Amino acid sequence: MGRLAVVLGSNGLGPGGEDVAAAAAGHGAQVLQRHDGGGTYTLPHRIDHAANMRALVEQDCDRVLAIGSVGSLHAELAVGSFVCPDDFIALQLGLSALSDFRAHRPPGFDREWRQRVLSAWREADAPELRDGGVYWQAIGPRFETPAEIRLMAAYADLVGMTVASECVVADELGLAYAAVCIVDNLANGIEPGELSVEEMERHRSANVARLRDAIDAVLPRLVDD
Repeated sequence: MGRLAVVLGSNGLGPGGEDVAAAAAGHGAQVLQRHDGGGTYTLPHRIDHAANMRALVEQDCDRVLAIGSVGSLHAELAVGSFVCPDDFIALQLGLSALSDFRAHRPPGFDREWRQRVLSAWREADAPELRDGGVYWQAIGPRFETPAEIRLMAAYADLVGMTVASECVVADELGLAYAAVCIVDNLANGIEPGELSVEEMERHRSANVARLRDAIDAVLPRLVDD
């Protein structure tokens, strides 16, 4: 049995993010900060997902629990929701994310590992985790226009900028991959008024404490699974 890796997004770098990372490491998981560029913040479209996932393989990891900060494409999927997506749309990605990967391969979240994450979450004293949803990966780093959001909302539930790329690379390297996404904002145009970055950051800060408690409750059921 290999080692569990927990990959943190922007919700692992802001205020309180160090507590999330410490909680994961304290339970024996290998922690990777996908946006950490050696002391600087790496924008989503500049993250080297292949290098990140290869580093996890070198640390004897065989499965990844990815944490993502996302926008909701539907008002009923409120800020603070935890979602375990079961599919994604990433039309900007080619068949392979690795230049040396030549075989055709159907991409997606690892079904068995995803079910184990869901089961562990249900057994733990953790915030409710929605089972299923479609993640739409935008290129970033800008937010989407209301018109773009209307297009996405017809086919997806969440919008983010990293998880699909990371999932494709992880699969190609033999890492089982599942994601838990936390809704830090309603996407641009979902509610009246302009999307406020300041408000999103406030929501994210509030969600980080809940994420830390969830990690603390769930990981003991996954590190030796």
